[in-house]
Amino acid sequence: MPNTIIIGSGSYLPERVIERNHFSDSVFYDDNFVKIDKPNDEIIQKFVEITEIENRRYVDDDLVNSDIGAKSAQIALDDAGIDKESLDYIISATNFGDVDLHGQQSFMPSLSAIIKNKLGIKNPKCINYDMIFGCPGWVEGMVLADTLIKSGKAKNILVVGSETLSRVTDPYDRNKMIFADGAGAVVVTATEEENVGIIAHNTLCFNGDELAYLENSHSLNPEADQTKKYIRMRGRKIYEFALKYVPDAMKQTIDSAGLTLDDIDKILLHQANAKMDHAMISRLFKLYGKSSYEHSVSPMTIQEFGNSSVATVPTMYDLIKKGKMEGHSFKDNSYILFASVGAGMNINAIVYKFP
Repeated sequence: MPNTIIIGSGSYLPERVIERNHFSDSVFYDDNFVKIDKPNDEIIQKFVEITEIENRRYVDDDLVNSDIGAKSAQIALDDAGIDKESLDYIISATNFGDVDLHGQQSFMPSLSAIIKNKLGIKNPKCINYDMIFGCPGWVEGMVLADTLIKSGKAKNILVVGSETLSRVTDPYDRNKMIFADGAGAVVVTATEEENVGIIAHNTLCFNGDELAYLENSHSLNPEADQTKKYIRMRGRKIYEFALKYVPDAMKQTIDSAGLTLDDIDKILLHQANAKMDHAMISRLFKLYGKSSYEHSVSPMTIQEFGNSSVATVPTMYDLIKKGKMEGHSFKDNSYILFASVGAGMNINAIVYKFP
C-alpha cells in the first residue's frame, strides 16, 4: 500500500495589512442585539489581549477566493516540479466559495472547478472536489487525499485551503476582528517508501447542539439589513468545546501512530485565537503528564495574519518549509502533527513523517 507525502507547497498572503486602528470607528453590538456602550479603544485592546491578533490580511477588491486559491496552488505546483496535467484530484477546502464585494456567495461552479480552470488544467480525468468541513477543511482534504492514494485511485493530488472571511463578517460584530483572508496549498503524491508521510489520522464530528456554535446568521444590529447573513461565532461555547475534545483527539492520533508526544517535533494547530490555541496545547501536554511546554513546538501566525479558517494550517506549513518563520524549520525524518477544529463542530488531526 503506498504512502502519501508532500512534495510541494505554496501560500498566498494578501498585501493589505489591517491594523487595529481599522476598527476604531466601528459600532459594535453584543449577542443580545444591544449596542456596546464602551470606548472602541477599550473593546479593541481587550480583543488583542485575548486573541493576540494585532494584524490580519484582507484581499484586494479585484480578487476572489478562487484567485488566491489558484495563486497558492500554482506556487505549490511549481515547488513540486510536476506537470499540472498529471493531477488526479484537486481538493479545495472552503466555507463560503467565491464571495463578491457585496457578500454574495457562490458554489456553482464549485470552487475546485474554478481553481482548476484558473490553473489552465485541461485533463478531464483530473477530478475537482470541494471540501466543506469548517475550519478543519484543509486537514480533512489531506485525509481524503491519503485515502484516495492508499486505495490506488490517485497518485498526485492538489489540496488547497482558501478563504475570504473579510467579506462574510457582520460589520457590527466584534468577532469580525478575528477573521482574515488567505490561501495555502500542497501537492501530495504516492510513494512506496515505508513509514513516511501520513502515518495516522483521526476525525470526529459533533453535529448536535454544536451546530449553533459557528453558523450563518443575521446582523447583530437590529436596525441593519436583516436579509443578509454573516458568519456568527459563539466564542465561549467553542472555547469550552475545543478544550474538552481537541487535546484528546490529538493524543488519540499520536497514540494510534505508535508514538508519544516526545516524538512530535512540531504541532501545526489551526489558528483560531491565541488564548484557545495555547490552552489546547497545554491540555495536550497535561494528558501526557507534562505541566509545561516549549512554545516553539507549536508555531503561531495568528498575531500577524489573523484567522483565515481553512488556510491557516497550510499557510503555516508553507512558511516554515520555505524558511520564512524565524526560529522554525522541519527536520528530515521528524514527525509533525496537523490539527484543527471548527464549524460542525468538527475536529481532526494527522501525524505526518518527513521522508
